[in-house]
Amino acid sequence: MGGRVEYVQGDATAPQGKGVKIVAHVCNDLGGWGKGFVVAVSRRWAEPEAAYRRWHRERAGNDFGLGAVQLVQVERYVWVANMIGQRGMRTARSTGVPVRYEAIDTALATLGDHALRLGASVHMPRIGCGLAGGRWERVEPLVVARLAERSVAVTVYDR
Repeated sequence: MGGRVEYVQGDATAPQGKGVKIVAHVCNDLGGWGKGFVVAVSRRWAEPEAAYRRWHRERAGNDFGLGAVQLVQVERYVWVANMIGQRGMRTARSTGVPVRYEAIDTALATLGDHALRLGASVHMPRIGCGLAGGRWERVEPLVVARLAERSVAVTVYDR
């Protein structure tokens, strides 16, 4: 399985397959939650949003920041990985994009450690490529290097 990313049509909040699964997505570093993929996450589970907001609120005493990962168990065999890979948010006046590839790379490396420890597969949309404004051509090699090449099974969901 080393080095492969599988692409499927579907909803990353309904991960396919057997065993332990981690649903991974990118969050911003401002404590904002309410647009994009997180809406689907919150429709399915309340815990990831509550945990993210608490993590941000208490950031003076924790690791909240670019590149950090928060793992939240939502079902017996399902976890959600809140990964901080976006600096700020896009506004009408902003120029440039909020995505931070270095932070996504750091977060994916940590995610890989968690996945290997849990014996989990990883399930995600095209992280960092929605509201964060990133390009999949830049993100995909990070996913391959930090997860797939470490023998973590990865499924990317396109709606």
